[in-house]
Amino acid sequence: MSQEPFFLVATLLFSIGLIGVMSRRNLFAVYISIELMLSAINLILVTFSRLLGDMGGSVIVLLLLAVIAAEAAVFLAMIIQLARAKKTIDSDYFSHLRQPKESL
Repeated sequence: MSQEPFFLVATLLFSIGLIGVMSRRNLFAVYISIELMLSAINLILVTFSRLLGDMGGSVIVLLLLAVIAAEAAVFLAMIIQLARAKKTIDSDYFSHLRQPKESL
């Protein structure tokens, strides 16, 4: 089987994730979009690993899966704390978290 379908699916997944991150305001939807983009990257790494006949890409994917699991725990804990504080998960309500602009 050729690798073109895998690259096409990975590109499609990454594009959907990028559109989701840029267009959504719900923090859970943004989180899911980020996870979709990370899955696309993992698919590309595994495809290159198979294409080149090297296990390096697969090993990196296993390490990335561990990092993604830790990132998921931290991100979801942050969302829960923000939801408790503001009673919403709409990202527009969290503009106070930005660093204030310094006036010249």
